[in-house]
Amino acid sequence: MARACAICGKVSMGGFNPQSSGMNRVRAHRRYQPNLQQLPLTRDGVTKKELVCTRCRRTASKSAQ
Repeated sequence: MARACAICGKVSMGGFNPQSSGMNRVRAHRRYQPNLQQLPLTRDGVTKKELVCTRCRRTASKSAQ
């Protein structure tokens, strides 16, 4: 699956553009993308760079200490 976190599986989420709410009754659709960054992960003895969300990246760095 493209644009998903390799650890938690977080994907993009749909919603409405906040500038098109209020008196404007036509709500414009938009897509919220997760903040994915590359992180080297070791699985089965092989290190690969994978896309990980910032929350999982932060948790992984805290557990490494």
